[in-house]
Amino acid sequence: MDAWVPYLSLCGGLAVVLGALTWLALYVRRRGGAGGVLAAYEEAFRATSHAAHQEIRAQAERKTPADSPDGPFRRTR
Repeated sequence: MDAWVPYLSLCGGLAVVLGALTWLALYVRRRGGAGGVLAAYEEAFRATSHAAHQEIRAQAERKTPADSPDGPFRRTR
């Protein structure tokens, strides 16, 4: 029975570490801080993805919605 103790403690430690990392991932996603962490990687290796991210951020920061080039929406019957 003593031979199982190291294996059980290793599995228990692994479960604790994975649980802590899962909690950390949920915490970071809830706060919205994950976007800035990968920005340098996105800019260097995924240029189109980085451009799309910048466009999404610009759209989110707009105070008023942009007008449509066709004018205001009107229902036609």
